[in-house]
Order: sequence, then C-alpha cells, then structure tokens
Amino acid sequence: MRVAIAATICFAAPVTSFAVDGANPEPLLAYGARIVGDDARTRIVIDFDREPAFSIHYIANPERIVIDLPATAFGFPAGDLGARGLFKDIRYGKMDEDSARIVLTTSKPAKMAVAKVQADEGGKGHRLVLDAEMTDKATVAELVKAQSWSDPASAQTTSAIPQTAPAGSDFIIAVDAGHGGIDTGAIGVDTKTQEKDVTLAFAKALADRLNREAGIKAFLTRTDDSFLSLSERVQISRQAHAGLFISLHADTLKQKDIRGSTVYTISDKASDKLAADLADRENLSDQIAGKETVAEPPEVADILLDLTRRETQAFSISLAQSVLTSFKDQVGTINNPHRHAGFRVLQAPDMPSILLELGFLSNKEDEKLLLDETWRQKIADLLTDAVKRYRTSMMANGG
Repeated sequence: MRVAIAATICFAAPVTSFAVDGANPEPLLAYGARIVGDDARTRIVIDFDREPAFSIHYIANPERIVIDLPATAFGFPAGDLGARGLFKDIRYGKMDEDSARIVLTTSKPAKMAVAKVQADEGGKGHRLVLDAEMTDKATVAELVKAQSWSDPASAQTTSAIPQTAPAGSDFIIAVDAGHGGIDTGAIGVDTKTQEKDVTLAFAKALADRLNREAGIKAFLTRTDDSFLSLSERVQISRQAHAGLFISLHADTLKQKDIRGSTVYTISDKASDKLAADLADRENLSDQIAGKETVAEPPEVADILLDLTRRETQAFSISLAQSVLTSFKDQVGTINNPHRHAGFRVLQAPDMPSILLELGFLSNKEDEKLLLDETWRQKIADLLTDAVKRYRTSMMANGG
C-alpha cells in the first residue's frame, strides 16, 4: 500500500543523489532549494533542470504532506531545505528507479495553498513552488479522505488551489484582540490590569454589537486567553474571507500624561517616532512568546504584498477616517489621531486593516475608561457606525 510506504519514508535519512540504470531516462536534477516563512505560511522553492511532473497527497497520524516526483537527483546541500515554519521535519529521496518523494511533516495542521511549476526567468530550467498555509484538523482529515493515491487526476498538479468564497452576501469582519496567553501586553499603571484582558473584553463587545447589524458577520481571531502569532491572526482572518480586520490594543507610554485613542494603518515608513516605537513593540509579540521572529525575505513578501496592496491601503485609510469621524466629540483622541507604521499584523495585501489604540493603560484616566463597561459599549456602538459608513461608501463606489 502506498500510504504505508509514505509512513515509513519519514524515518529514512535524506538522500542527496542516486544512481540511475542506463536503460532509464536521465533523472531530473534538483540543483537548488530554499524555504522561507513562519508558522502561519511557509514557502518552499526547488529548482530543477527541466520541468517536473508532481502530485501531492496528505497523510494523518502524524500529519504529513507528500510530494511525489519522477526519478530525481537531489544535488543541493541538505541545509538548504532545513525544517522551519510549518514544517518540523523535511525528508527527500529516491522511492524506486522511477520515482522520488519529498515528505513534509507539519508542526500543525497545514495544506498547500499554491502548488505550481514555473519556468525560470532565464529559461534555463523550472522551479517547483509550494506555498503551505495553516488550517484546521477537520480540513486535513477531509483532504486525506477525499484523495486517491492511484488516480493521478486527483493530485494537485496545477497552480493556485482556489478557496471557496463564503455563501451569501454578509460583510465579514475580523475583530482581533491584541496579545493573549503568555504575551500579556501592557500593564495598567493603577490597577495592574493586563492589556490582553482589556482587548478581549472590547473585542467581544464589538463583535456582539456588529453581529446585531443585518448583513454583517463579525468573528474573533481569539476567543479566550490564548496566544496567536501575528501571522496566525492575519491568516485566520484571510481564510475566513474577512473584508475588514480591526486589531484592538491599549498600550503604555513613558509619558503618562498622554491619553486618548489612536488609529493606525500600515506604511513602510512610520509617520512619527511614537508610531514607530509602538510598531516595534507590537512586532515583538512573537518573540515574547518564545517564537523566533525572522525578517521576511522578498519571496515571502511576494506572497503577502501583491498588486492589490495600494488599493487595500487606500481602503484602510478610508476605514481609519470613518472611525475618527465617529469618535469626533464623542471620544478623546491624541494629537494627529491617524498615524501609520509598519505593523506586521496589518500586512495582509487584500484585507483592509486598522490597529486601534483604545487608550493608554499608562494613564490613570484612560485606564478607568478602559475598565468601564458603559464606555466599552459606547466604543462598540461608535465603531459599528464607522463600519456601516465605510461599507456604504464602498458599495456606492462599486467596492
């Protein structure tokens, strides 16, 4: 049984090359490999001397993704395809005289979002591009159940694997409670309240309020005191086809007299030092939880920042302005309340996103408001009005 074979290859050492009988065609040469990404999305690129055919299958217990290839000589250094991101173990080598295999053991449920072969720009060869993304156990179980190992037509051999859009016309909104779990966030100056608790309370209130509106469907990226990496927050929202992403925070500053709300949007260059410092602190969330944070190289940036980025940024700015319109004369804001910086949690290229600083836990007056349930409901009402105004504007403009 081929499934049994796949279950045993993971325990074999990687093979970098193998001899081929003279009666058989020359094997493919895999002469280069690289892997980039994180625990939400990971890309593998393998360079071949000519176009490879391939098929993809899934195995459970433990969960693995198997890429079957024709006879292939693996001529790149083993360290070039080391385990990282979604994969805790990567093995590759000969299966028989006519086939080879790559086995990716996942660190969490994952699926291939993109699996394609494309010609090198110089026309000297081809590259196999594999983009894996996090998913849930039920999805993996369905993939395992639905596939056929004996029917080549069932294999994923083409470019992007499409995602099915949600039924109906609901406007979907991801409400992201900042921090969580081991990452407590800021600590209140007076009551020692933890930011992760403040943001979750506000997120629940906002999602509940939004869900009372016809045609709007809001969900929480986290529903309890659990840790999510920054990439996981974005990926969860994109997989749910969110049309908006609202991340809630309540930071602290050294200047305890500064108070009020602030709305942030994404930008390569920070609008000011306060925005830059805040983005730096928020982007350390993964490191605080003991996860390695790696600067994303251009290949990963290509995944996250496609041609829609500028349009999405414009939509994000429109949402920020709508929020500040709702807050005017109702909620205190800092000077220049719309600011921008390189927040990793706002980097989705196709999902308008804002980060809302509700107030500062370093200020006693703000801290009292942040813990006040009546004020929390007021903020939820005003944000709901802002979302409705934004949605109406987008629909009027054909968005």
